[in-house]
Parts: sequence; structure tokens; C-alpha cells
Amino acid sequence: MPELSDLPIRADLRGRSPYGAPQLDVPVALNVNENSYPVPPTVAADIARAVSDQAAGLNRYPDREFTALRGKLASYATGVLERQPSDGAADGPARIDPGQVWAANGSNEVLSHILQAFAGAGRTVMGFTPSYSMHPLIAASTGAAWLEVPRTADFEIDLPAALAAIEAEQPDVVFVCTPNNPTGGSTPLSAIGEILAVSPGIVIVDEAYAEFARPGFATALHLLPQHPRLVVSRTMSKAFAFAGARVGYAVAAPALIDALRLVRLPYHLSALTQAAACAALDHAPELLDNVERLVTSRDAMAAALAAAGFEPVPSDANFLLFRGAADPAELWQRFLDHGVLLRDIGIPGCLRVNAGTETETAAFTAALQSIVRAHPEVRA
Repeated sequence: MPELSDLPIRADLRGRSPYGAPQLDVPVALNVNENSYPVPPTVAADIARAVSDQAAGLNRYPDREFTALRGKLASYATGVLERQPSDGAADGPARIDPGQVWAANGSNEVLSHILQAFAGAGRTVMGFTPSYSMHPLIAASTGAAWLEVPRTADFEIDLPAALAAIEAEQPDVVFVCTPNNPTGGSTPLSAIGEILAVSPGIVIVDEAYAEFARPGFATALHLLPQHPRLVVSRTMSKAFAFAGARVGYAVAAPALIDALRLVRLPYHLSALTQAAACAALDHAPELLDNVERLVTSRDAMAAALAAAGFEPVPSDANFLLFRGAADPAELWQRFLDHGVLLRDIGIPGCLRVNAGTETETAAFTAALQSIVRAHPEVRA
């Protein structure tokens, strides 16, 4: 059989590694930022009924415009605006219209659609690193060149450097991930507004973890009326405990949404996916009930890490990046030996752990304390 290197793969893809975290059978998996709480039984039953109702009609293609789902997502996004006042940088719209909403199989496909429409060969995409590792991979998949601007030592966007780079490079697409994965911090609306003011192309604000943010976080949805080239990307995978269903969405000006229709595959959202997502959105309060429990776990993990001599980075997400590992790979393995799977995301001296259930949090804390007692040298 031929090796990959023997195939006529695109030159810009040679030598690249596919995205993917280890999928290991361990008692406590805290490495991919999932919502550790299962879908409540009553909600699961309603989702199952909604999916079952579609079975007899699977000989027909689904609603290409996912009209019902778009309406429910618009209502949810409107609720976000109502519950989360602007930080003073903008006066947001009273509501989100269904025509402003796009959905796809996870937020990664949403981002792929945006870059297919606005990036591509001969164009450039900029991000502020470290950030979500899929952003450059999706850019590369379209043939676009990736440009990066390093964040500060505190993992915040270096705004003067960012603005200077945008003005110098004139990127076609700019990513702002807030709360930022893998570091957890958020970018204020005022900074996003300055980035929008100098950006010649599309600005994508990736808010996959926004539901877990601390008080004071303001969604970029507030900026949409003033910025027709802004698109805000979100997901149902995290706070909604819906990762297995693969549903992400974006909110933008209707004209920008129209552009995504040019690149999406026909009938890209199955009837089953649409039915499941609609049923889940009907139960949004129940599905979001565990957000505060996960925030409590995140904060308990931060306290345990600090007590053990590590430095947890303040987080608005359902995960923590922590500094102070003498050898991240060794510390990762020692946690794995205790049945706890973390994520080594390649930042020197750092590992990432996502918040879990109370039981998982206790297991993480016990493993942490045991490791530090037996191997104090794991700390830098």
C-alpha cells in the first residue's frame, strides 16, 4: 500500500499533522473541553422523540435552509443579548433575526464555510496566538496563508501589535477567539471594536465558550449593527452538552450569511440533526443548568492547582491552562497513570484541564496532590 508521502497531495499540506487529541479509555477524561454532565433523561427522551418523528421521512431531503432551527437559534441569541449587557463599547440590537443566523455540523464547519467564502488561495488569515489550533488548519484547507501575532506573556491580545499587523498585512480574515482556547481569557469589546475599525475584510469572533464566562463578559453580538463584516461564531457542543450532535452556529449580517450559501454542500444539515437541535433548544434552561456547576469545578481546580504550587491562568471558559510544569509531557503522563487525561497543547511549561463533574474534580485534585507529594520535581 502507498504511504501518504507517495500520494500527489497538495504541497502546502505535506508534513502537516491532523487535528486531534488522544482518545484514550480512562476513568476521568478532561482533555477536550466537553461538558462532563450528560443530557438530562427527560430532555434526552424529547430529543429521541423528535429524531424518531423524522425517521419515516428520511427518503426526502431535509429543509435546506433549516428554517425551524434558524428561528430557535435566533431566539436564543436574542436572549443572550438581553441577559448580557454591553460593556459600554456598543449598543446592541434588541433582537437577532433568523436571517442573520447560520448553522452547520459543529462550529468548525461554520468556520470552514466562512473561510471558503472569504479566504482561499492568494488570501491571508490572521490570528493571535496561542489560540484555537483549528483556525490555521481550516485556513490551510482553503489554501489561504496563515499569519499570526503573538499574545502577551499574560496571553492577552497585544492590541498595538495587533493593529499594526492588520494595517501592514491587510488580512482578508481576522480571528478573535474569546474566551480564548487554550488560555481561557477574554477580549473586551472595546479591543474588538478597534480591530474591526482597521480590518479590511471579515472579522470572526469565536465565542465557543462564552456561556462559561465570569461576570463582566460582553458578547460581540452587541457589535453587529455597526459592523457588517463581523461574524460571531458559537456552538452547542460545550454549554449545551451537545458535542456528539455536532451543531455550531454563527450570527452576522444577512448579506454575509448569503455568502455562506455559495460554498456549503447541498443539504449539509441532516433532518435528524435539525430535529435534535430544535428539541435541545426547547430545553435550553435545563441543558444550561450545569454551567454554574462546571464554573464551580473550574474554580475549585484553580484553587487546588495554586495550592499545589502551579499557576492557573484566569479563565472565562470551562477549562484551565496552568503554568509551572517542569516537563509538561512527564506531568501529563503522571496524571494519566492516575487515570486522569489532560491536554498538552504545546505551550512550554503548561497543561490544560477542563472542568468536570464533582466526582471528576475530586479525582483530579487527588491525583494532583498525590503526584506533587511523590514527585515534587514536576513543578518548575
